[in-house]
Amino acid sequence: MAPVGSKREFDNDFNPYAAPEASDYSGRIADGDVANLEYAGFGRRFAAVFIDGFITNVLGFAIGIFIGFVFVGAGVDPSTPGPQALLSLLGLLVSWLYEAGMIASSYQATLGKKAMGIYVTDLDGRPIGFMRSTGRFFGKIISAVILLIGYLMQPFTQKKQALHDIMAGTLVVKSR
Repeated sequence: MAPVGSKREFDNDFNPYAAPEASDYSGRIADGDVANLEYAGFGRRFAAVFIDGFITNVLGFAIGIFIGFVFVGAGVDPSTPGPQALLSLLGLLVSWLYEAGMIASSYQATLGKKAMGIYVTDLDGRPIGFMRSTGRFFGKIISAVILLIGYLMQPFTQKKQALHDIMAGTLVVKSR
């Protein structure tokens, strides 16, 4: 905002109620600076996935133990197919909400990505929303189902994108 008494304050097009212009996204990159992005390599991304897998497995294990006690308390055998399917679905839900929520947040990264100094943007270097982050998460299932080829193609693409990044229109870049 312009200082009080400055010429800008008296411009005809000046609106003191307008939202401030965002020249950067969480201090990462400025508009039009997409050419200077440094794409994250396979090693960093693999390490981030490993860390995130550990976090979601520990979280899922704790939730599973709690739900197991609830099943036993209700007289339901947790080893039968119904409760097992419910627990599997719950594991997918935890992983989805963790990843999509963290990437759509101001961090633009999961805890694993943050630890490895990388974050997710759209193709123009801007943050992505929850829906695109959700599409990217479920695209990872396709990347994995095809014998991990969706992941393994990442080092060979121009912008270091895995299949799920291409499908969602995202980039994984190094922090500055």
